[in-house]
Amino acid sequence: MAKQSRSPLTVLVLAAGKGTRMRSDTIKLLHEVAGRPMVAHVLEAARGLKPRRTITVVGHQADRVEQALTGESDAFVLQKEQRGTGHAVMQAAAELGKARRGTVLILNGDLPTLRTATLRRLVNRHQRSGAHMTLMSAVLDDATGYGRIVRDEKGGFQRIVEHKDADAAERQIPEINCGIYCARIDKLLPVLEKLRPDNAQGEYYITDAVHYMLERKGLVEAVCHDDAEEVLGVNNRAELARASVTLYGRHAAALQERGVTLLDASRTWIDPRARVGADTVIYPDVYIEGASKVGKHCVIRPGCRISGSTVGNGCEIKDHSVVLDSKIGNDAAVGPFAHLRPGTDLGAEVKIGNFVEIKKTRMGKGAKASHLSYLGDAEIGSGSNIGAGTITCNYDGVNKHRTELGAGVFIGSDTQLVAPVKLGKGAYVGAGSTVTQDVPAGALAVSRTKQTNIKGWVARKQKRRDKGSK
Repeated sequence: MAKQSRSPLTVLVLAAGKGTRMRSDTIKLLHEVAGRPMVAHVLEAARGLKPRRTITVVGHQADRVEQALTGESDAFVLQKEQRGTGHAVMQAAAELGKARRGTVLILNGDLPTLRTATLRRLVNRHQRSGAHMTLMSAVLDDATGYGRIVRDEKGGFQRIVEHKDADAAERQIPEINCGIYCARIDKLLPVLEKLRPDNAQGEYYITDAVHYMLERKGLVEAVCHDDAEEVLGVNNRAELARASVTLYGRHAAALQERGVTLLDASRTWIDPRARVGADTVIYPDVYIEGASKVGKHCVIRPGCRISGSTVGNGCEIKDHSVVLDSKIGNDAAVGPFAHLRPGTDLGAEVKIGNFVEIKKTRMGKGAKASHLSYLGDAEIGSGSNIGAGTITCNYDGVNKHRTELGAGVFIGSDTQLVAPVKLGKGAYVGAGSTVTQDVPAGALAVSRTKQTNIKGWVARKQKRRDKGSK
């Protein structure tokens, strides 16, 4: 048979099923694996092939699935009734027909550990061979419940036999069908029209399409993959956890290859989308989530969580700090026990210390807030020093207001800055003050009352206490 030339690729992801074994109100494919819905990992692996189009078949909780895959899939097709894998592919026939020719790669949405390289080998093998369809298989120690791959004496593919239909000899076959298919679109569409629900479940099976191709003397091949865990679906919570461990482990190994030190990779969870620079040291029990970026020569100490954030070079995030949707400049230090909430923007060499909480605040180069402070909706100039116990009172019960500090401002301990308020360059605020008005540059603001010492007060109080106890 003549080899098929390279042809445009369409990816079809089946994401309509509920997945009852998850015991959840949320459909299986929306459960997260390593920080993302498992179906999103499948789309990501497929996009690595640079397909012409990606089409996703949705059904249960279709709106939620489409929302989760915004920007990931080019088109969505609704399968109102879930009547088998063949039925799902049939719903996409019109979309596939737009391509007329080319290759379709059919994937289940519950394969989060699939690698792009694995899919590329399958597609390349299919297109080089000229086969009408190529399916992926794997070998299991216990193949109970799976459809078996039956081969001839020369190892050629003959058919798929479902476990319930297999005889004693066929049930001894360890090679199983993984449910991953490559097919020529012009050969697949005609056999989809022949599918019938002639079985006890009343469903349309994609495996029947395989057999119809064989009846038409079409070439069908089965390619055995050597990593069964990668190509078997997630069906329950235990498998969900194992898939996350697999993806975190792969990314950890890749980071180590690039010069990142993970003191205990098994206790470090770094999202596969996250990037970490060389010579950064990450301690155990650290979570780095989303598409976060951590620069070179950083130290991330135990118990930290960094999500959707950018950390510059040479930074130290000290123990048990939380960094959410924030930016941290080069050579900054944060923590321990600090909380950077969304919208925080720390300049280079900024120091944020113990139990400091910051929200929607920008701090200029070298500014410091070392102890027990809340800074919200603020602009803090370079070189400013924020004393312990400082609070920006940003909320009046109805609206949020901003606090603005110029460069080199010094705020004494236990100060309240009642927004909206501005402090000019180099201004000072005495400890224990409540600032409700703007402070000019270079001025000192003091709002506490004059201290009064009452001599002998303690002795008189003790005398009254002693008299009252008699």
